[in-house]
Amino acid sequence: GCDPKSDTTSLLFGGKSCPTIIETSSKKKAAGEEVRIEDVCFQRDGVFAMELGGPEVGRGCGGRGIIHGFELLEKLGFHDWGFDYVLLDFLGDVVCGGFGLPIARDMCQKVIVVGSNDLQSLYVANNVCQAVEYFRKMGGNVGVAGMIINKDDGTGEAHAFAEAVGIPVLTAIPANEDIRRKSANYQIIGVPGGEWASLFEDLAINVAEAPPVRPNPLTQDGLLGLFSPDETGGNVELVPATQADMRGGVFETRPSLEVIYDEA
Repeated sequence: GCDPKSDTTSLLFGGKSCPTIIETSSKKKAAGEEVRIEDVCFQRDGVFAMELGGPEVGRGCGGRGIIHGFELLEKLGFHDWGFDYVLLDFLGDVVCGGFGLPIARDMCQKVIVVGSNDLQSLYVANNVCQAVEYFRKMGGNVGVAGMIINKDDGTGEAHAFAEAVGIPVLTAIPANEDIRRKSANYQIIGVPGGEWASLFEDLAINVAEAPPVRPNPLTQDGLLGLFSPDETGGNVELVPATQADMRGGVFETRPSLEVIYDEA
């Protein structure tokens, strides 16, 4: 989990929160001790999980916390671990350099974008694609494997976005009450043999096999174009404001008080 909310792994552990790397590091440092892997890594059914965490609310920089967390992970042998797959769950605020770290440093092979059929979600997804393309131009190798459509209500905007930016849809998780309820109760939705098992089994295969591709991020107008103008206010025109508008309708031009000295 690479989100200051530290809630990525809670579903795996029935709602229990893992001690975060940032919090544990601070406590160990104060006690003059080193952080050990068993202090921050926990497992269930062959899945190993950790939370980077972040600073307390209103204190410090979340992105800087992410950078510090990865520095500690590298000391703990991050690049030598023998896992089949490593998933890094980041929030989409890649405008912050800390949250764009795995893309910038080629720490991941491919990016999976998660979004739904609403403008704000797709705006963030487009930002992620912009970050990937920016670092590709800077010599990076990370690409986008595809998009997971979450809470899909069938309206189609997320599918249209994926097609427009040139990335595949890896799966569409429906806006289903059973899924919502299981998630709210910290139950694993894709448990083998369950109702939704095949959906997540297919997703796992698609994620593993999908090659990383270079996306074609949309402009703001292109993103708005995925939605009806009636929904987004796309028919609104920009009207420049004047000084008179800013002062309640009355504005007198006054002579400048600047003193200009002529050269002798």
